[in-house]
Amino acid sequence: MTDIQQHIASIRATIPSGVTLICVSKFHSHEAIMEAYDCGERDFGESRVQEFLPKYEALPKDIRWHFIGHLQTNKVKQIVPFVHMIHSVDSVRLLEAINREAEKIQRRVKVLLEVHVAKEETKSGFTPEEFLSLASRLSPLAFSLSPYSPYPWVEICGVMGMATNTNDVEEWRRCFREIKSLASNLSPVTNSEASISLKEASVSSPSEHPQISMGMSDDYLVAIEEGSTMVRIGSTIFGSRAYKH
Repeated sequence: MTDIQQHIASIRATIPSGVTLICVSKFHSHEAIMEAYDCGERDFGESRVQEFLPKYEALPKDIRWHFIGHLQTNKVKQIVPFVHMIHSVDSVRLLEAINREAEKIQRRVKVLLEVHVAKEETKSGFTPEEFLSLASRLSPLAFSLSPYSPYPWVEICGVMGMATNTNDVEEWRRCFREIKSLASNLSPVTNSEASISLKEASVSSPSEHPQISMGMSDDYLVAIEEGSTMVRIGSTIFGSRAYKH
């Protein structure tokens, strides 16, 4: 068993069922990814379009690629044919661009709305106020695969966020609890009018609970305790960056 596979086995022992492990493979080689793949992993995270595309072309097609970095609107069209989920939708403009490019190829794309609750100003995402404003403008149909959605080619699956870069576990908990609280605003509306609308439109109902992508190598155990359904782990699996273009 390789070091990477040993690391994965150790991490897997700490992750409960129902939580998706995303192996953050940015800056790491095809060979390193294949070591994780041969261990059974299928969810991998990339953050740069120019690095993601060659990996998609070269590596097995049953890999589920998660785009987790800042995405420029002019690069959306390059990844929408291939990406499994975009975690880092941090503006309405980007949401609209994804919807527009997905419509061109007739492929619905799964996304998470990125929220910014950490203390660092450099982190991306909707502020809580911006997020709540957007959520209030979205109809229940926005969270289903419906032609009546304002973004019919985007499936809004939940939220993504990061904790403050600190060693303070209580600060991590504060951030994760706020992310989970914001995610609850994406829960499907269950009143009768919304249910009838969904039925009449003959569309898929929204998932009962939104996906919550939070937690990385240092803080993922706390994130899971606070309700994360996806953890993004890189350095603990692959070690330090292998290369950088």
